[in-house]
Amino acid sequence: MLLDYKAILLGSIGTLVETSELQRKAFNQAFSDAGLDWIWTPDEYLTMLKKSGGRNRIIDYANDQGVQVNAHELHLKKTEIFNNMMNEEKISLRPGVANLISYVLDNNIQLAFVTSTSEANIDAMFTALNGQIKRSDFDFIGNDKIISKPKPNAEIYLKALSELKLNAEDCIAIEDTEVSMRAAIDANIKCIAFPGSLAYDNDFSNACLETKDLSPSHLIEKQI
Repeated sequence: MLLDYKAILLGSIGTLVETSELQRKAFNQAFSDAGLDWIWTPDEYLTMLKKSGGRNRIIDYANDQGVQVNAHELHLKKTEIFNNMMNEEKISLRPGVANLISYVLDNNIQLAFVTSTSEANIDAMFTALNGQIKRSDFDFIGNDKIISKPKPNAEIYLKALSELKLNAEDCIAIEDTEVSMRAAIDANIKCIAFPGSLAYDNDFSNACLETKDLSPSHLIEKQI
């Protein structure tokens, strides 16, 4: 049995699908399309992921290069490319996600998708997953329009708690990066670390558990 949890809060898109490499390729394609000779290598992108927000990464990189760019337009282009890539790749859920969601739904536990990404990214993910999960599975789905401060700020988690009418102790979060995990922790919500492929070196010491394969058994009292 689940330990008194009334809701499972899945965080970033990366907790559902592995997209890190697609994201990097999409950035590079957007740069190329804009006539920029920027190429973010896997190692560079790994370092950049320690700061949340693709638009912020573009701004920081442009400043380092001494170049002025329209970060907003570049990020919109990157999002468009990324969404097309997801559809072409026919993405699948990460290990254990489907089983966990099925278990939660079968046991009348609320399910939230506590992301602060764009609605376009969310739409593309559901389309690319082609019915593996549905919007109707979730009692709350966040996006960047309903908050003023992105992760690692806790605002999106506090918004989710308010919408679900739950207290922090009623919930457990699942996040794929240290940066996003800080948002859950700062909202006083216990968090399971489910590292993405480029986040294995993150500091997840504040997580109650770290795993590469989600399972309902991770939510049993003796595990956490």
